Amino acid sequence: MSDALSAIPAAVHRNLSDKLYEKRKNAAIEIENTVKILIAAGDHDKISKVIDVLIKEFAKSPQANHRKGGLIGLAAVTVGLATEAAQYLEQIVPPVIDSFTDQDSRVRYYACEALYNIAKVVRGEFILFFNKIFDALCKLSADSDANVQSAAHLLDRLVKDIVTESDQFSIEEFIPLLKERMNVLNPYVRQFLVGWITVLDSVPDIDMLGFLPDFLDGLFNMLSDSSHEIRQQADSALSEFLQEIKNSPSVDYGRMAEILVQRASSPDEFTRLTAITWINEFVKLGGDQLVRYYADILGAILPCISDKEEKIRVVARETNEELRSIHVEPSDGFDVGAILSVARRQLSSDNEATRIEALNWISTLLNKHRTEVLCFLNDIFDTLLKALSDSSDDVVLLVLEVHAGVAKDPQYFRHLIVFLVHNFRADNSLLERRGAIIVRRLCVLLDAERVYRELSTILEGEDNLDFASTMVQALNLILLTAPELSKLRGLLKGSLVNREGKELFVALYASWCHSPMAIISLCLLAQAYQHASVVIQSLVEEDINVKFLVQLDKLIRLLETPIFTYLRLQLLEPGRYTWLLKTLYGLLMLLPQQSAAFKILRTRLKTVPTYSFSGGGDQISRASSGVPFSQYTNHHEDDDAKDINIASSHQGINFAARLQQFENVQSLHRVQARNNVKYSYTTSSSSTSKEVKRSEEEEEEEQQHKPPLSSRSSSVADNSRPPSRSSRKGPGQLQL
Repeated sequence: MSDALSAIPAAVHRNLSDKLYEKRKNAAIEIENTVKILIAAGDHDKISKVIDVLIKEFAKSPQANHRKGGLIGLAAVTVGLATEAAQYLEQIVPPVIDSFTDQDSRVRYYACEALYNIAKVVRGEFILFFNKIFDALCKLSADSDANVQSAAHLLDRLVKDIVTESDQFSIEEFIPLLKERMNVLNPYVRQFLVGWITVLDSVPDIDMLGFLPDFLDGLFNMLSDSSHEIRQQADSALSEFLQEIKNSPSVDYGRMAEILVQRASSPDEFTRLTAITWINEFVKLGGDQLVRYYADILGAILPCISDKEEKIRVVARETNEELRSIHVEPSDGFDVGAILSVARRQLSSDNEATRIEALNWISTLLNKHRTEVLCFLNDIFDTLLKALSDSSDDVVLLVLEVHAGVAKDPQYFRHLIVFLVHNFRADNSLLERRGAIIVRRLCVLLDAERVYRELSTILEGEDNLDFASTMVQALNLILLTAPELSKLRGLLKGSLVNREGKELFVALYASWCHSPMAIISLCLLAQAYQHASVVIQSLVEEDINVKFLVQLDKLIRLLETPIFTYLRLQLLEPGRYTWLLKTLYGLLMLLPQQSAAFKILRTRLKTVPTYSFSGGGDQISRASSGVPFSQYTNHHEDDDAKDINIASSHQGINFAARLQQFENVQSLHRVQARNNVKYSYTTSSSSTSKEVKRSEEEEEEEQQHKPPLSSRSSSVADNSRPPSRSSRKGPGQLQL
């Protein structure tokens, strides 16, 4: 106490701890005057004693009024010291900063007031304590007491002014402190932080742009804040930084690109838009710095292409095109495998637009870096095959373009066709829904003849006969109807007169044997009418089933289309195209008379002229008069055999061998059909035997309750009557 009295008079000591502010203020003025006298006298030891008393007996006192008096007293000492205050700051400032965490809000308020007065006196010397003061102000900005917040705000403004004027401020020491607090959620703290970032960025001598990667993520995090004011402040700060980036010759694009990629997938719409906008500018400005980040950037762009917000979609598409147009080589660090991996993942996206762009990237890479893409083909091939089942036609067409690009190499071509057939076999619905579009597109992108030859080769050795038949029927229908295959049809039409057509006919024939109607269609297309007639006559009862009749119905209708115009015109010369007539009449005989196809074909045959332009009118006349068909064609059996032998080697096509090949394949189909029937019968026999046993038991019961013989006689008499006309059936007729 003696030390205190020697440093501070008793009256001043007493007033400094008074509960009334005015008394504490007057005591502080007394202390200020005392310090001025001591400074003039050069008594620095006594000044230190005054400061020690104010700290120990007041600022650290358990009584709130004492602590308030201590804070105002320390501020008064600093004012009294004036220009000499710098050497005492190590003593004065720490206890004031410690008071920012005091439990009493009034003490915290006076701590702000005291530090404000101290800062005004020392100005630049204050920077020594900046980090501690910044940390304290950050906490006070979120204080529960409005008066404390207001006092802290005033102090904050003063500190900002001091920092902007000072040349001793260390941004390197400040950034870790800033970064540590950037993810705080409190709105007041966020405003405080954005305010400091903006102020420091406005100082020419402080390079905030160089440290932007350290707090960029925090700024983006604020874009989704519930407070409009905070979102606006964060956006304003980001816009300013983006403008600086555009004007700066040296920017660390890489670190920031990683942050932007993460933020581009934010659930907040505004954050996504800002992130994708930044990425767009980075792609334009980044150059070589971004090469190793291209895969990550692409992974952020592709989902945004399908964003629900139009602005985001527009920027994402622009960025995607910009990125794809950049010319860069693997030697520059461009990772083709990473890009392919991103594109493969995005093929599983629920959004069509994203899947389409992913395929465009694969196609682009295939064109620019074919060798590298083929090295990673095994990683993406299965995904590309699955994409053939996509619900979007546009996606399927693009997948086919990619497959076609890969299949330019012979080794990958067969690989593609084999996998394609495998997929059709594994998924029948794929063949039904996508078969036509897939085959037709491949025929456009690759050589149609090459595609059909390869398919035929694979199907020729197909073990699943039902699938082979279905697949051949589908391919045959495409061949007959697709505009893309007109050249192939033209080649087949010349099968009997040129080598290329013959080789194609023979190549297709081997697999077309799986379907009788496909073979007949192929023969009509190749104008091998005699062989078509022979094939028709080789058919047996088992071949004429519902599936066959459905296919026959389609063929009859196709005969009326422009594709078979040449065939219909040939009917104008029945004497010259006798086997064509015989073939068409053969088909007519196979059709049920009440079917629409029967009526169509019969109507067409009725239009055949009763004379022949080549002098065969007598033949047609007799045929029209009911002369047997064998006489109508004016051939005896020996002549027929002779003609067949001649035709069997026409242009090198051994038709006899082809017929044998057809019959062998059809024999396999018949055996399988019988086995299927037997299997079906076997599986149902067990349940049938149970029913028979049950009926026998019921019959035994009935035997015990039979009526007398006389009562059963009428029933027997009814059963002994001859069947009525309606109940009779002839050979080959079903009893209905």
